Amino acid sequence: MKISITHLTEYHYEHAVPYGLQELRLTPQSDSGQNIERWNLRLDGGEEQAQFLDQHGNKVMLISLEADSHRFAIRCEGEVETIDSAGVVGPHGGYAPLWLYLRDTDLTRAGPGIEKLARGVGKGDDGDVGHLHKLAAAITDAVAFEVGRTDAETTAEAALAAGHGVCQDQTHIFLAAARLLGYPARYVSGYLLMENQIEQEASHAWAEAHIEGLGWV
Repeated sequence: MKISITHLTEYHYEHAVPYGLQELRLTPQSDSGQNIERWNLRLDGGEEQAQFLDQHGNKVMLISLEADSHRFAIRCEGEVETIDSAGVVGPHGGYAPLWLYLRDTDLTRAGPGIEKLARGVGKGDDGDVGHLHKLAAAITDAVAFEVGRTDAETTAEAALAAGHGVCQDQTHIFLAAARLLGYPARYVSGYLLMENQIEQEASHAWAEAHIEGLGWV
């Protein structure tokens, strides 16, 4: 499927900002699941200072804000052809070792609730992929998708205990549980094309887990 994307992020400041630097990770790359045919990024109120790849292999643009600015806008526009790879991204790349994706973070630290959820999902005869699909299903059963009930600082354990959240909460819970079960796992953000809805209010979040023999899925 070929998708045309227009992305706009605007910052409005009550007081003039004398100086500012920001890292932008808004340049998707071609992989087994997508081919970037065209991509442009424009700035209003800022200037590019440098480009580099981070430890995960993401293309990063370092931006300086215009002095005494009250507004900063980022506009991306391009075309992407998606490829059905059944979710298999492929071998591990970048500079970060796989063990890094087994470490807890403040938002993905597993507590008693996540540990109980993770241990309660049996692996059975379905292998690693089936095991992780069961885990994802258990999380969506336990945490209803409800906008406005959590925020960017809500931890995975708190979202599970509350029983509601959004895609980032469900993803954080999955990361915590998968790592607890021994699977390297990472957070991914990007675009989701929802049926019958052209305008999207926010980016989407999902998880990738590393499975031996398949790579990232």
